[in-house]
Amino acid sequence: MYKIKKENLKALFQMISEKQDLILPVKKAEQTNFALWTEDADVDLTTLKTVKSGKDAFFPQSETLYTCVRDGKKLSVEPEALREHPFVVFGMKACDVKGVEVLDKVFLSDPVDTFYAARREHGTIVAMACHEPEESCFCKVFGTDAADPVADVAVWMIGEELFWKAVTEKGNALTESVKELLQDADAADEEAVSKEKEAIRTIIEKLPYTHLSLEGWDGNATEEKFNSPVWNELYKPCLACGTCTFVCPTCQCYDIKDYDTGHGVKRYRCWDSCMYSDFTLMAGGNNRTTQLQRFRQRFMHKLVYFPANNDGMYSCVGCGRCVEKCPEALNIVKVIKAFEKQGGEKA
Repeated sequence: MYKIKKENLKALFQMISEKQDLILPVKKAEQTNFALWTEDADVDLTTLKTVKSGKDAFFPQSETLYTCVRDGKKLSVEPEALREHPFVVFGMKACDVKGVEVLDKVFLSDPVDTFYAARREHGTIVAMACHEPEESCFCKVFGTDAADPVADVAVWMIGEELFWKAVTEKGNALTESVKELLQDADAADEEAVSKEKEAIRTIIEKLPYTHLSLEGWDGNATEEKFNSPVWNELYKPCLACGTCTFVCPTCQCYDIKDYDTGHGVKRYRCWDSCMYSDFTLMAGGNNRTTQLQRFRQRFMHKLVYFPANNDGMYSCVGCGRCVEKCPEALNIVKVIKAFEKQGGEKA
């Protein structure tokens, strides 16, 4: 394990950015999101949760796939180049790293998404432990340890120092590239990190949603949950705004569109939402014509369909963003609790 003083972090970021793109939390207009590091960037490592997760680095909100160009009667197709330049995503939390694992299940399964695969190959994740988890967090429910993130490098911010631990080969390579700025941690430092982990886990145990029960939610619950009358009332306040899907670290739905540039046509893909009435709309119509059906689809996918097809892995990581951002408080916690109440098993 290594350490570096907070006052030297800018030098660390500078050194990383000399050879790789560096993406990290940046505050702009009072909002913190992941962005490319620049020397004048307002880096914000203290905000617990960025508005959106760092998944944009691997699955951008919008990206060009290829361009069609007409020259007289000749038509050429120019595919967009795959990512070749290495990059580092610094400061992702454990829940967001777990979100990338969910995306891996989707985009790295046959047929492999080559755009996503190239970014995963060239990307290194430096994950930061959550110093003080908030009431909206429930990552432990889905098996994530906010105190000890599993990534290429794990870091802890304690007082005026950042502690650094390489975990994978990518992490070791990044460590070697910046080693001149790092100091060796001693036994006292190791003890400080252990106490920090213990403090984080103590906070988590006291959070209101930490002991949320997932009993009855698994890949075998399709018929029971799908046909439940609970949905009939639960969905009604939903505005179909899609906020929950855009802040979610695991949502992977996208649309593909064409754009006439005046010099050719670009085909691009962009995030979409299963909560929208035109989602998967085709000439023949749409197979989910009501908001009830769309609302049900979102939560059935996360808690039933996805684990059914991915060895029990849920596609929720308990980050709590939907808890904070939904204007009608129709988040996944409320859905789970509504079914508990129906069953009469939980208070």
